Amino acid sequence: MTGREPTAGGTGGWAGTRLRAAPAAALALGVLVLLTACLAAAFPRAVEGNETSALRGAVAGADPARTALAVTGGEPGLHVPEDQRRRALGPEALGAAHRRVLAAVPEPLRADPRQSAYGVRTGTLVAAHDTWLPRPDGVPPQIALAAQSGLAGHAEVRAGRLPSAAARTTAGTLRLEAAVTADTAARMRIRVGSVVHAGGSGDRPAYAVRITGVVAPREPERGYWSAERLLRTPGLAVTAGVPPQSFWRAALLLDPGAAPALLGTEGRPQPYWAVAPDPAGFTAAQAPALTGRVAWLERGPGLIALREATGPNTVLTTELEAVLAEHRGVADAVSPLVALAGVSTGVVAAVAVALTGGLFAGRRRAELALLRARGGSLAGIGARLLAESAAVAVPAAGLGLCAALWLVDGGRTAASVAAASVVAALGCAALPVSALVSLRGAGALAGRADAVAARPGRRRTVAEATLLLLAAGAVLGLRRRGAQDGGDLLLSAAPVLVGLIAALVLVRLYPLPLRWAARPAARSRGLLGFLGLARAGRTRQTGVLPLLVLLVALTTAGFGGSVLASIADARDLLALRTVGADARVAAEDRAAPLPGALVARAGSLPGVRAAAAVRVEESLTLPGDHRPSPALVTVDPAAYGRFAADSGGGGPAALTALGPMRDGGAIPAIASAKTAEALGRGEQTVVTGSGPLRIRVTAVHARTPAVPDGEFLLVDAAAVRRQAPATAARTLTAPTLLLAAGDDDGRLPGAALRDAVRAADPGLRLTLRSEARAAFADAPLQRGAERIFAAAVAAGAAYAVLTLVVAALHGAPERTALLARLRTMGLTRRQARALLLVESLPVAVPAVLGGLLVGWAAVELLAPGLPLERLAFAAGRTAAPPGAAPLRADGWTLLAASGGVLLLTAAVALVQAWRAARRGPAAELRAGEQGEG
Repeated sequence: MTGREPTAGGTGGWAGTRLRAAPAAALALGVLVLLTACLAAAFPRAVEGNETSALRGAVAGADPARTALAVTGGEPGLHVPEDQRRRALGPEALGAAHRRVLAAVPEPLRADPRQSAYGVRTGTLVAAHDTWLPRPDGVPPQIALAAQSGLAGHAEVRAGRLPSAAARTTAGTLRLEAAVTADTAARMRIRVGSVVHAGGSGDRPAYAVRITGVVAPREPERGYWSAERLLRTPGLAVTAGVPPQSFWRAALLLDPGAAPALLGTEGRPQPYWAVAPDPAGFTAAQAPALTGRVAWLERGPGLIALREATGPNTVLTTELEAVLAEHRGVADAVSPLVALAGVSTGVVAAVAVALTGGLFAGRRRAELALLRARGGSLAGIGARLLAESAAVAVPAAGLGLCAALWLVDGGRTAASVAAASVVAALGCAALPVSALVSLRGAGALAGRADAVAARPGRRRTVAEATLLLLAAGAVLGLRRRGAQDGGDLLLSAAPVLVGLIAALVLVRLYPLPLRWAARPAARSRGLLGFLGLARAGRTRQTGVLPLLVLLVALTTAGFGGSVLASIADARDLLALRTVGADARVAAEDRAAPLPGALVARAGSLPGVRAAAAVRVEESLTLPGDHRPSPALVTVDPAAYGRFAADSGGGGPAALTALGPMRDGGAIPAIASAKTAEALGRGEQTVVTGSGPLRIRVTAVHARTPAVPDGEFLLVDAAAVRRQAPATAARTLTAPTLLLAAGDDDGRLPGAALRDAVRAADPGLRLTLRSEARAAFADAPLQRGAERIFAAAVAAGAAYAVLTLVVAALHGAPERTALLARLRTMGLTRRQARALLLVESLPVAVPAVLGGLLVGWAAVELLAPGLPLERLAFAAGRTAAPPGAAPLRADGWTLLAASGGVLLLTAAVALVQAWRAARRGPAAELRAGEQGEG
């Protein structure tokens, strides 16, 4: 600093003095930095934690047969001595090799020893010769003989006992013991004591396998039982001949000591090691390394290590690499949308912190100008302001970082520390940078810088033009390339850049409405309107900065709210199209008629407001054998129309095309588009499973609740009864489907309704729209991303609130002093409240109107580049068609955010007026005299 030091005690004394002199401003800055640092530090941890949870869920939720590392060895060669071949398949040798295999699995790919298993099985299935076993088409069942380790620890004996093996089992042993699972026993008609004869060829007799026990698997869906599903559940297969014939495939579970006996079978005994991965330790950061390690084991040097541990012919097969790739594809699709929310909120936060610095610098303009006039250098003043800000911002950012680390689990700490450091630097630099910009040049002591009289400089024009180009590039890039082209921060910042450009335009246009409104107010006889608008117009340029932050925050909140609302609407719509109603009841055999008692009391089922029983006949043949074949839907138009009206699918008027039918004429029908095109407008004969029907298409509908996604032909049940023979009419009109509508939100008491349906017939199946909707969102990655997006929207709204509070604190002393002086001149409390309301409206109203318009425009501009299917629907849970989740502007979200700003602005003004009235004008004026003295 040149000349005389403006303060004593250096920067430390300056900082302490200033903080004691203005504790409210320091507290406001500290709270803002603390919250911003907490959010900034929490965001990368939340994102990485969500991706980690999703990765673990993807591996744990996948079929264990896909994720298991299936290590398969070769049969001991015939050139090896018989005793050595027997020992090679013994439990001791296989157990030692199993330990070496687990040790060969490299980090970060971890094995789950409890769900991993090893043993010997027949490489090819062998035929079972017993005629009492089921043979659907006369083909003998095919049996797998498996001697797998750990059966006692993974199964509960339901009947009999576990199998055992002779002390010296050899290739010539033909009598074996085995256990079967309860499912295998039930489907294959096996009991304890049954003897299954399997294998054998030429002069070698078949094995006689005596069943000693029936077991129930523990954790049947996990790796031990599901890496090879045949061990626990038999299945039907078909032969390759013409015509194909069905046969059963099943497994018999031997004692591990009986494995050498398989050397004598034609089924090629095969040692194996099924290594189940343990996803509990996986992290999102390890995903690329996991993929690389799987490839290393399957096709690289890791396979050599496995062969050294098990044998030269060992191979490893797994689909874990594909599971990881599928997860990565979903994560790559969802991450740009999450980044969009994070970048938008980050920009709003940065603008809010910069606004705070600008407001504080504007409030101290005279003080800083005096220091500059008394010889203070820009560097010296800036250093003291930096120390003053750092005394508040650095501890606040540290507390915010600690809070984020405590509140959000998972994720690496380095990114959080870096984010909090950026916030601390911004909090430290906001005040000195704003102050130095205002002090620079000869205009530091210039006169009043009113918002109305201000003229933008060339530097500001250049900066705004640059920002406009960036925003235009981001919007065009997002529309053309889409958000799935991840990693581009410019594209992620597109919504907030649109809001920022609109805010800068609004700040430039801000003086115009003030001038237009001030002219009639000046000619009016009232004082409050003119005085409030005059004070708003004479606010310094820093006074309009809240307008900029409010508009950006409202745009971000409106855009994010529209994304969330569009996701919810898409799930609701697809759930309705999937189920067709709020509830759907049908038999397992969809052609089976419903119980008459259930149909009769359909409207009185728990929670049901309207119901319709219909017949859906799927065996319908059109003239010319048109494909796809539509479903014939037979309905009671009155009941079906009432149901459709209550469920939002159109009322009875939509079904007027079904009648009346002329005597001896064709049945009027409503058809889907493709079916109507195939049938034309004239009379046609269609063939059902119960006989022909003459129909005539009278209307075309896009869809109907009974067949929500498919081709259909809708007819009146009464017309079918008049035309078809009695027996065929009874069949064609017997209801096979019950559709029910719940309350206005589509909610039904699922448990009570399910109990009522089960009481009518245990074989009926109830499908609820609410459950289908919940299934669409039942994926960790989508759920977490949606929560992060919602938190970002809430944070944007919170910054709008903080902006209003900080702006109120900034202008509170001046407004309080003005009200005190005006109260001495006769201003009433009611007029004081009205004055502050009028003064605050020129900032709030443009922000609200601009937020509505810009929020809608941002959605319309960016919607083509933001398909939301990957965020709205769980991967693999539903086949969502393209365009099933379009982004649409949500009016309620925009109105709620804008209305909240107006209400909060009014509340802040009323609180200020109340506090000023409570203190009284005399106390305020005496405080001013003391300050002057």
